[in-house]
Amino acid sequence: MINKLLRFYRKTFWSQERYGRYLGVAIGENCSISTNKFGSEPYLIKIGNNVQITNDVVFSTHGACWVFRDKYPTMDVFGKIQIKNNVYIGNGAMILPGVIIGSNVVIGAGSVVTKSIKDFSIVAGNPAKVIGDIRDLEYKMKNLDLKSKGMTYNEKRDFLSTLEEDKFIRK
Repeated sequence: MINKLLRFYRKTFWSQERYGRYLGVAIGENCSISTNKFGSEPYLIKIGNNVQITNDVVFSTHGACWVFRDKYPTMDVFGKIQIKNNVYIGNGAMILPGVIIGSNVVIGAGSVVTKSIKDFSIVAGNPAKVIGDIRDLEYKMKNLDLKSKGMTYNEKRDFLSTLEEDKFIRK
């Protein structure tokens, strides 16, 4: 009972990064982790430097052996997950076993990453597929940069409220 209370306390009140490290996730420097869904083998996950993992990202390090357990009662299959440096993973993405995510990668919200991703890629979808190159995105975003990072909430609200429509992203 005490172990359940401690697990609840840690998962609820510790930062997601601290909780991940406690579970055995290797986490680099300058990361922003907003999920605590590290799966049942969190010690098989390695996260590099300057990685942002947003809300509800799920890591899965094991496979679908359940359907074979009648025939092979002890069967288990695992895959390590590695995220290299300077990566952004959007809300609700799922990273499956054996995946290596290269450096300078953006993963779109809701993506299901079933295969490894090369450096400088932008991927999205289910299953996730390459939809662009990070260098192209940098060029586009640089033209839309409003330099508001560091403003207070009120300063940013006032600043954004005065801008013309052409200063915002349009799709």
